[in-house]
Amino acid sequence: MIPTLLPSSLESRLNSPTVHRLPNGLTIVAEQMPVEAVNLSLWLGIGSAIESDAINGMAHFLEHMIFKGTQRLQLGEFERSIEQRGAVTNAATSQDYTHYYITTAPHDFAELAPLQIEVALNAAIPDEEFERERSVILEEIRRANDNPRRRTFYRSMEMAFDRLPYRRPVLGLSEVVENLTAQQMRDFHATWYKPQSMTAVAVGNLPVEQLINIVAESFETAEAHRPMRSDAQLPELLHHELEQPFDRIVRQEYIDESLQQARIVMTWRVPGMADVAQTYALDALASILGQGRTARLVRELREDQQLVTGISVSNMTYTTQGVFYIVAQLPLENVPVVEAAIARHIQQLQTEPVTTTEIERVRTLVANRYIFGNETPSDRAGLYGYYHAVMGDLEPALNYPAYIQSLNPLDLQEAAQRYLSPDAYGILVMKPA
Repeated sequence: MIPTLLPSSLESRLNSPTVHRLPNGLTIVAEQMPVEAVNLSLWLGIGSAIESDAINGMAHFLEHMIFKGTQRLQLGEFERSIEQRGAVTNAATSQDYTHYYITTAPHDFAELAPLQIEVALNAAIPDEEFERERSVILEEIRRANDNPRRRTFYRSMEMAFDRLPYRRPVLGLSEVVENLTAQQMRDFHATWYKPQSMTAVAVGNLPVEQLINIVAESFETAEAHRPMRSDAQLPELLHHELEQPFDRIVRQEYIDESLQQARIVMTWRVPGMADVAQTYALDALASILGQGRTARLVRELREDQQLVTGISVSNMTYTTQGVFYIVAQLPLENVPVVEAAIARHIQQLQTEPVTTTEIERVRTLVANRYIFGNETPSDRAGLYGYYHAVMGDLEPALNYPAYIQSLNPLDLQEAAQRYLSPDAYGILVMKPA
């Protein structure tokens, strides 16, 4: 059984966040924290994965356009208000979410929070600014395509997924972005940027009731001035069928003239957040194999045999499905022996239980990272916002260390047997010219 409580050593580190749902469908998560700052994070479970191929890149493009003013806020007025008070703001778009935040002094929160909510909910998306920002987006795409690490990642996702939208870049393709229209974006914004698709998280040194009231009143005011207000229900998110695990070794090779050394990426299709209970053992296996100097692959292939100049392992957990991801940088002539060594380690995980020492190292790493990653209002707001936007539930966020603590060698061995195979995976080889 997976425990439902934090370990006693961590229980005191996190106060209990309050979850409040408004009649308009908005979820507010609030927590008072004795740090002289307040973070407001607006999270939408809306990212590039909901786009069709015809508008790939729209969610990210819209993230930029959110800051171009509203009917009540002139272009640049939001940023000037933030800067004049020493606050900070930023945003990010991923496959499964879009995220906006401000961090302010507590005494400025009541004044600045309504501005953050106004720009997100009531973005004007003027034609002239849309065209100006399009060139910025196209340049960002060009720079991403010029980056060897990004190119490698893009190709690895195309290999890992045959059908799921995770195979597409969040930034979109230049030929698609070049043909997007401002009206398409206004329609996209009106469709998805509604209170019922948002989670507003406020964490900092103000009473919880005050945080909730400020956010609720700000949304009420912003909604009253919404230029394209629609009472239509949110569209249902597209249901994507899981892709089957690889049934053989699928190999793709490319020549990249910018590389000085080869790159290899090995991938396995694994559960995503929709089956979150199955992800914890895979997270632990990723740490045992490739996180830290004493991890198995790092120690053998980089430290001892010096076959690679870098290697890392991650369990990438998207909403619908995830990818167990091993990437290495190495001399081209070492590719066959490194691939074979990685496959051997995967097989070893299936046939031999991991050691108590390895499990204890993972438990310690997770516990410490959890503590260190929850020391600021923005840390906690990000944790709560991500889990609620993507899963609609904070329980997995609050109890993640307990889930890792509960794992035993048999759990990890069973996960390796079920989801990782030494004989069936995707492998991408990027070769220098």
